[in-house]
Amino acid sequence: MNWTQKNFTGVKAAARRAVYKALGYDDADLEKPHIGIVNTCNDASPGHFHLNRLVEYAKAGVWQGGGVPFSFGVFATCGAIAVGTENLKYELVIRDVLAASVEIMAKVHLFDGLLLLASCDNVIPGVIIGAIRTDLPSIMVTGGPMLSGKFRGEDVALPKLDQLILGKEVFQEDDVKRIEELENCVCPGAGACPVMGTANTMQIISEAIGLTLPNSSTVPAVSGEKLRKAKECGRRIVDLVKKNITISKILTRESLLNGIMVDLAIAGSTNAVLHLLAFADELGIPLSIDDFDRVSKEIPCLCSVKPSGKHSVVDFHYAGGVPALMQRLRDKLNLKCLTVIGESIKETVERAEIVNPEVIFSIDKPFDQQSGLAILKGNLCPKGAIVRPTSIREKMWEFKGRARVFDSDQEAHKAIVCGRIVPGDVVVVRYQGPKGAPGMLEIMLSTDALVNSGLSQSVYLLTDGRFSGFTEGPAIGHIVPEAMEGGPLAIVEENDLIEISIPKRKLNLMVLDEEISKRFDHWKPPEPKIKSGILYIYGKLAQQADMGAMMKASQNKEAKGENK
Repeated sequence: MNWTQKNFTGVKAAARRAVYKALGYDDADLEKPHIGIVNTCNDASPGHFHLNRLVEYAKAGVWQGGGVPFSFGVFATCGAIAVGTENLKYELVIRDVLAASVEIMAKVHLFDGLLLLASCDNVIPGVIIGAIRTDLPSIMVTGGPMLSGKFRGEDVALPKLDQLILGKEVFQEDDVKRIEELENCVCPGAGACPVMGTANTMQIISEAIGLTLPNSSTVPAVSGEKLRKAKECGRRIVDLVKKNITISKILTRESLLNGIMVDLAIAGSTNAVLHLLAFADELGIPLSIDDFDRVSKEIPCLCSVKPSGKHSVVDFHYAGGVPALMQRLRDKLNLKCLTVIGESIKETVERAEIVNPEVIFSIDKPFDQQSGLAILKGNLCPKGAIVRPTSIREKMWEFKGRARVFDSDQEAHKAIVCGRIVPGDVVVVRYQGPKGAPGMLEIMLSTDALVNSGLSQSVYLLTDGRFSGFTEGPAIGHIVPEAMEGGPLAIVEENDLIEISIPKRKLNLMVLDEEISKRFDHWKPPEPKIKSGILYIYGKLAQQADMGAMMKASQNKEAKGENK
């Protein structure tokens, strides 16, 4: 056998057997494949608090498949708790810590395969990256989306509340009453917020790249079907171990390109770019934002899911889910890619059924002619920037405006709610990148304030930070190089003219080259905001956003030398 037996048989393995026998395992168990079950359950997040039940069903599946399950906990945060505080900058950093946790546990305990249970934002890519580092057979078991809340006959989700409370500083009595009603219904139970935020984007992408069971990633968190899928994953992972189908055999350049195409078609969170690039980097696969740019010219938005459309991710699931969407894309996809059920994407797509064409549109008649993402370049972002065109009205596709410059989300937010930002402005929020924040802060206060102030379709916001998947309107992020690394964003001054073209994929500072050089002669990076703890370490080691923004010591040294 090529799994546990080599590590748990013979005299020299006696101590290992003794430790596990203390837990109730016997000799027959120790001869079977050992499956580590990564459990992100906690009582602090609706996306994760239901996962203990899924773990029990996953364990049952492992036993049924002829393996032995070993569940272990890793932490999982909910960024919604930290919105409006400086602590939100920890959210991207947790991806590195989670990856290390999974890697360490799997290596020390000599597991033969992994089940990865997670639901939200940076948690999903964190556990996937940990699995990549082990190169064990691995399956992602998503927690699924939350059901929509109901408010006066309308389907609602958390972004509705965010926009109300973050977009103002003074609230009338009617506002307070409405907010109180909404807070009691926007999150009706377990699961990831049911819009196309980062959580559901990454759940869907995990299926698109073949890392979870077909039509399982968007099964609602509270359904019995979700329990059945978890059990099936338990059986399937043992089969993958026996066949030695490791994660690197499923995650290839071709499968990651499939993930990009699906991300563009669903108008997924801009954060997916960071995560897919990080997967490729860990795998040693060549992938760049230029791949996103190339594919974005071929793939329009096919899904009418919030914030681009009016439906929820649960609606998307019952409209046919990921297999139906991939059927719409079949002429573009790499259909030979392998999935964790041992079949090709082609076989999955052939079984798919498009139940509701008003949720999942066709390439010939898309929901939106624009792609779900676009990569911009220009003298303000020489290595790229990212925008979600489907949330921008056509009148804003070609734009020139005067820069209003801020060094924090809080400063920009205050200017917006106090009426100092007017139509035609370009709000610049800098020093929020991987090194500048540090942690690549999600700019949420300012974007929600623009929505609530009625400025979301007349004002652009630019940043070297990133955005929530909930973000609406003309928001351009991931500007590279970031200001802290001496990117051009650092020398933008108040009232500089900025030109933006979504169709031409351009973002330029309309200042003469001589003036730009003069400003750089007088610029020096500000002092780091954080000088201890994990944020300090991350700020020292983080790659730039176009590389995935993971901590990489060797590449980081090269980058610094290049910038000099």
